[in-house]
Amino acid sequence: MLEFVTNVKAAARQRGDGGNRRCIAEGGCLSREDGIRFVVGPGDEVVPDIFAKLPGRGFWVGARRTLVERAVANNQFQRAARKRVTVPANLSDCIESQLADHCIDLIAMARRAGQAVGGFEKTRSLLLMGRSSFSLQAADATGNARKKFRTFSRDVMVVRVLQAAELGRAFGRERLVYVAIANGGLAQRLCMETKRLNGFRADGGDWD
Repeated sequence: MLEFVTNVKAAARQRGDGGNRRCIAEGGCLSREDGIRFVVGPGDEVVPDIFAKLPGRGFWVGARRTLVERAVANNQFQRAARKRVTVPANLSDCIESQLADHCIDLIAMARRAGQAVGGFEKTRSLLLMGRSSFSLQAADATGNARKKFRTFSRDVMVVRVLQAAELGRAFGRERLVYVAIANGGLAQRLCMETKRLNGFRADGGDWD
């Protein structure tokens, strides 16, 4: 698992994400994969730019719900924009929804590329073959399901931040509890994106 985490960080540097950005909420520097970019859109409304591609001068907040809400409460968006701006009342919820959709899209992309499997037996097989160092288990999985999963995933990063219904969407199913992503670029991207999502989930995620 340590090797997988190291590869994730290396992939971020190769994409040019290693440059530091200042968080307007707490002043510290953060890397692109640890933050959310914002721009001022039409009507001077603050718009989250989770892909960091929208035109215009951007400003950054650490990828945590508490930091975004602190920035709103302290008028940090207005100060960063240097003009009066409108902040949506549900800004954190909007970011969470966009990040969740993005994670689901990445899983679906991996599935179409033959790099993701779902269900207990297929997930177990991929992990035991050593072809995956990154797996997802539904955040609402039962205690028994978690215990069962640990028996064959001790050396694998296991993320529990998406619900079973959300994992199911990526596979065209109603619900899915177990998912494994084959080693490679998509797994590394998904690791970073689920970490950002984890910062906005009300009950937090569960990373092993």
